[in-house]
Amino acid sequence: MQTLENTLNQISNIVWGWPLIILLLGTHLFLTFRLKFIQKYLGTAIRLSLTKSSGSRGDVSHFGALTTALAATIGTGNIVGVATAVALGGPGAVLWMWLTGVFGMATKYAEAVLSIKYRIKTHVGHFAGGPMYVMDLGLKSKWLGILFAVFTSIAAFGIGNTVQANSIASLVKETFNISPWISGIVMTFFTALVILGGIKSIARVCEMLVPFMAISYCGGCLIILCLHVETLPHTIMLILSTAFQGQAAVGGFVGAGVRDAIRYGTARGLFSNESGLGSAPIVAAAAKTKNPVEQALVSSTGTFWDTVVVCAITGLVLVNSGEWVQGLNGASLTKAAFGDIPVIGPLILCAGLLTFVFSTILGWSYYGERAIEYLFGHAAIQPYRWLWVVAVMAGSVVTMPAVWAFADIANAFMAIPNLISLILLNGVIVRETRKHLWDLGLNHPPAKGG
Repeated sequence: MQTLENTLNQISNIVWGWPLIILLLGTHLFLTFRLKFIQKYLGTAIRLSLTKSSGSRGDVSHFGALTTALAATIGTGNIVGVATAVALGGPGAVLWMWLTGVFGMATKYAEAVLSIKYRIKTHVGHFAGGPMYVMDLGLKSKWLGILFAVFTSIAAFGIGNTVQANSIASLVKETFNISPWISGIVMTFFTALVILGGIKSIARVCEMLVPFMAISYCGGCLIILCLHVETLPHTIMLILSTAFQGQAAVGGFVGAGVRDAIRYGTARGLFSNESGLGSAPIVAAAAKTKNPVEQALVSSTGTFWDTVVVCAITGLVLVNSGEWVQGLNGASLTKAAFGDIPVIGPLILCAGLLTFVFSTILGWSYYGERAIEYLFGHAAIQPYRWLWVVAVMAGSVVTMPAVWAFADIANAFMAIPNLISLILLNGVIVRETRKHLWDLGLNHPPAKGG
């Protein structure tokens, strides 16, 4: 197992080198300027997410698609992922993670525009879309679509399944001394109960679970920050300064340079908000929407809530606690930070992580099965769902370093072809935005056949 961990870490360090970091951040910046700072429509996008789209075609509502995407994105990356970034990249990693979210909103928007424009209606009557269809129908590159679908179906078991199950099983073991086998069995049972019902069952659960879990978790974080508000200004300055200067060794923390801050902040930012990964537009393509731009705006709010809000609050709590200097990592660091609230702190953390993990497992199961459907047809979905349920159990009992390294590698192999397709089809994204937003507005009727 140690040899496997070392090998995966070496591969992860290679794929997450400067070329991919530049490609990811470069795409975020390029699309932000190309789309005239689409982030300025955030208020409109939030309003749209809460309204019904009349005269629209799709399988789930705006809100259902958004909460399913948020279920997949707001997960262990918002808690354990942020802690890992701080532990390996220093406090400065929080800023790079936050910037990944701010500029990543444009990329999330662009992904959804293309996925809805090139979505299809399958022979069983549901809508299907995502980067694989964009590459197939938009770029006329079937082989690239197949490649992305293969990476997605595999990556789902990392970012959306085993990492999630491993994080909660580890924390429950540390906090309550409950065997990972027991927590794994419980998670496996409830996962099977929901995902075997398909997208409508998943969306229905996520619509109820996501708002509750996000508000509860952020409320707990704000309580912790209020308890130590006097050190908050220093914490903010520390995050800003070390993002560009690096962090010297202190206490049990071994120190990190600017490259580490950027690398781990960007990698964990992508892991958390998935902007550029190509996952969220898969469920956006199933939404009831009058035109691609309408749902794309709604989809972009997912990155805002996930990273600009939830990850930022988590990062502030972790750095402000001072526990990161002890050399703690992952769930241990987060647990120590939440320990600032006597008795109920660990309970808030466990409840938040449990709901985050469960919702992410549900959301990513849909991404994986859509990729499998693209590769092998509708008949392959049910076997994939059962394999997914088994993987939840397996993820609960494997070691954490191997799981995280595997997730980082799989994410990179999804992101690369997706980012390239966004750059090559940026003209299509701009034309759709001009047609439905800049020139005629969002109330323009849907295109024929849309």
